Amino acid sequence: MTPDLSREQSVKNAATAAVPAALADLGALVRIPSIAFPGFEPAEVRRSAEAVAALAEGLGIFDTVEIRDAAIPGTDERGMPAVLASRAARNGRPTILLYAHHDVQPIGDESLWESPPFEPTVRGGRLYGRGAADDKAGVMAHIGALRAFTEAVGSDFDLGVALFIEGEEEAGSRSFAQFLSDNADALRADVIVVADSGNWDDKTPALTVSLRGNARFTLGIRTLEHASHSGMFGGAVPDAMMATVTLLATLWDADGGVAVEGLLERDAATPEYTEATLRDEAGLPDGVSPIGDGTILSRIWNKPSITITGIDAPTVVNASNTLTPEVTVVISARVAPGQTASEAFAAVEAHLRAHAPFGAELTFRDVDFGDGFLVDTSGWAVATAREALHGGYGVEPVDLGVGGSIPFIADLVREFPAAQILVTGVEDPHARAHSPNESLHLDTFRHALVSEALLLEKLDSRAI
Repeated sequence: MTPDLSREQSVKNAATAAVPAALADLGALVRIPSIAFPGFEPAEVRRSAEAVAALAEGLGIFDTVEIRDAAIPGTDERGMPAVLASRAARNGRPTILLYAHHDVQPIGDESLWESPPFEPTVRGGRLYGRGAADDKAGVMAHIGALRAFTEAVGSDFDLGVALFIEGEEEAGSRSFAQFLSDNADALRADVIVVADSGNWDDKTPALTVSLRGNARFTLGIRTLEHASHSGMFGGAVPDAMMATVTLLATLWDADGGVAVEGLLERDAATPEYTEATLRDEAGLPDGVSPIGDGTILSRIWNKPSITITGIDAPTVVNASNTLTPEVTVVISARVAPGQTASEAFAAVEAHLRAHAPFGAELTFRDVDFGDGFLVDTSGWAVATAREALHGGYGVEPVDLGVGGSIPFIADLVREFPAAQILVTGVEDPHARAHSPNESLHLDTFRHALVSEALLLEKLDSRAI
């Protein structure tokens, strides 16, 4: 640390200087197709974990750096490899747990990508590639911030640090709760930073203070024992596609709002957010109207939504004059903060059973729950994080609700009830996470890295 600089300014300077190396390392991580879904190559997830572990080892600050996995409860399987590194606190300083995930979503239709999804490409001030934002940028924000903090203050600091980089978040975190239980001592912390959310825009940082939950399941709709000729029996026999379309339409009212009794809403104020902003950020064409009622952000943050995310039915190329006997769909219900995912699923299941047309047979399987999250913003860690974000971005942060879900946060709350949880992120509204042409805004990444380095400095200066 230069004698004529304050410690905080030295950390800020080191963090700014650390950005190019962090982006280079991010590019190397993006090149690894670490998709944890069934049917993809698990060796690539292992290779990604090994690359992250090498970065953690290279910091030279941890007592231990390991690649670990955990059992998936109720199965004979084990989860995907995660990286766990830890360093004990000294002299009454707190411990911070830094979380991100190194697995990524599948690429979808590759023809929709403007550049190869696993070849990091810079254009227009953004880094494009699968995982460039969600969430390998979160990984590198942690690594880069630790690298800068150590560069500025030396490796003999007192702050305790645990680093947990998960390998299966996009695939449902099926072993997450077991991993927490197995490694509770190494993960226990006073402050937990979850770097897997977003910001208000590409200039304004945010702390995520509410998240919707999620109830996801596969629904089968069956009306026939076998396929039949549509000309010979059509008009007298209900086919499964007809029943499916009729049934699914009951889930929404005429305005597109959810019409399922028992799904709750959260009553909370939301900031101003215009329809023009919605159209810009979501890609909503001028001729298509928004759905629902109330303020736009209340629809996204505080109300439930239901989306059909997949359907198995005859394809157009294979279409024939046949009555389809069975159709299968995947339904994702986003749940308002404050209602459990299991309660929401029960309401949706009851609705579907009550509205099944023509006596159609329904089956429910692959049910997956993730509860929502509400942050207690009164703790000292929230105030400290806001100071750090202001220092890193030069703009006062805002409190953000998010319509998406991070279900494992409920597991963190259960396992570590005394910890203060900070949900941050490096994404901006144009990141297109999970979609073709996912990208990272480079200036946002720089600000996020600097902010986290400043947070580390502040916590290292704090006794508990």
